[in-house]
Amino acid sequence: MYAATHPESGVGLLRPLLEGVGKTVLAVPDSYVTTSVDVTPWTDVKWRAILAHRGEVARERTLPGILARLPKADRAQIIRTEHFTRLTLGPTKGDPDQLII
Repeated sequence: MYAATHPESGVGLLRPLLEGVGKTVLAVPDSYVTTSVDVTPWTDVKWRAILAHRGEVARERTLPGILARLPKADRAQIIRTEHFTRLTLGPTKGDPDQLII
């Protein structure tokens, strides 16, 4: 099972945008990220899926609303990589670095 996350080193443009509306980025140490996926080929599809949530896009303080007000290049930079932390249900032999819940 994987949990979507934001690594501390990967919140670049996102942090000041959220702080600008009084929010903080919930990020994890980079060492917790076990998988990063480059979704650049699907950035336009991903953006259209985000836009389908019209109520969220219309609000100024939601992430979709913030992203909608950005130039396309900045928005693409933020949404082109997805990060995940692999979760295990118990200790995994030979895998001491995994986050165990």
